[in-house]
Amino acid sequence: MRAGEEVQARVRASFDKQGLMHTLGATLVAVSPGAVEIALVPGPAVSQQHGFVHAGAVSAIADSAAGYAALTLMPPGAGVLTAEFKINLMAPAAGARILARGRVIKAGRTLTLAQAEVFSQGSEGGERLIALLTATLMAVQGREGVGD
Repeated sequence: MRAGEEVQARVRASFDKQGLMHTLGATLVAVSPGAVEIALVPGPAVSQQHGFVHAGAVSAIADSAAGYAALTLMPPGAGVLTAEFKINLMAPAAGARILARGRVIKAGRTLTLAQAEVFSQGSEGGERLIALLTATLMAVQGREGVGD
């Protein structure tokens, strides 16, 4: 297995263990070094009272996209935990699909800064930026239960 394939397999295996992503119906769309995409199809299970995708669901896929982008650059066996994040919600989350694109801004040995842009995608293929998340992620090594 090549290094890129190992990173993809590692992230996909970890993503498959996430109960919340499964509950939300989120899917892992793309994985590459320093970047991850997670998609969510809007529906009643993830909506708020006005019919938009709930901010909690938008935040969850954005946080996971940023976290998994960070994990792609961490050594094998290391885990990743979010230390902090800030999200700006810029427009209602509605459309055919919600897509979070996470990418690493600066990778460090212990702390990594990542960002996720969240887009609303229409059935015709257009995109609209609806949220921006910045996160500080911590590499965790040698702690039982926290690993890839």
